Amino acid sequence: MSKLKIYDMKGSSVGEFDVEDDLLVLDKGGQAVHDTVVAIRAAQRAGTASTLRKGEVAGSNRKPWKQKGTGRARAGYRQSPVWRGGGVAFGPHPRSYRRKVNEKVAQLAFKRVLSEKVAAGGVRILDELVLSEGRTKLFSSLLKSLGIKGPALFMMDKIDRNVVLAARNIPNVEVVEARSANVYQLLRYSDIVVNKAGMEDLKIRLAGKTEKAA
Repeated sequence: MSKLKIYDMKGSSVGEFDVEDDLLVLDKGGQAVHDTVVAIRAAQRAGTASTLRKGEVAGSNRKPWKQKGTGRARAGYRQSPVWRGGGVAFGPHPRSYRRKVNEKVAQLAFKRVLSEKVAAGGVRILDELVLSEGRTKLFSSLLKSLGIKGPALFMMDKIDRNVVLAARNIPNVEVVEARSANVYQLLRYSDIVVNKAGMEDLKIRLAGKTEKAA
C-alpha cells in the first residue's frame, strides 16, 4: 500500500492518504501512454495552415511569351509553382490532425502515469485547497509553503473560482478538476498537488469506474 502525506495550507504534515497497491498499474501501458499523448497533442493543432494551388492564384491564362524562338524556357502561364507569385506545389491545406484513441487505451494510459507518480511520491495531497480571495499573492504564498518552484498541476474535486483567479497570473501553473485531468497534464508538470476530495476522485479513476479517462 502506498502512503501519501497530507499537508495543510502552511505546508505542515497532518496525516497520510492510503492508495491500495492493487489500484496501481506499473507493469503495462507504456504504448498506451505514447498513443494517448500523441492524440492529445495532435488534437490541439489548429490545422488552419493554407496555401493557394496554381488553379487558385489570380491571373489569366495568357501565355507569357511565344513557345519558340526567344531562347527562353517554355512557359504556359504565370500561376505556375516555378514562378514567383505562383501557386504552391504540395503546400499545406486545412485539415484535422485528430487521432482516435479507444476509451480503454486512454484509461490504461491515465492509470499508468498516475500510478508512476503515486509510487514515486510525486503527488502531494492538501487537506483542503481554499483561498479567501482570488489574489496571486495568496497562491504564491501557498507555493512557497509547499516548496514548489517549478511547473505545478493543481487538481481539485470541484474548481474553486478564487483558486483559479489566484493562479492564472503565475506561469507554468494549471488548475483542473481531478475527474477531467488527462495524461499529458500529468506528464507535463513535475509537481502535482491534489486536495483530499480530488484524490478520492483519482482513486475512482484508478479503479476504472469512470466513463472516460483521456
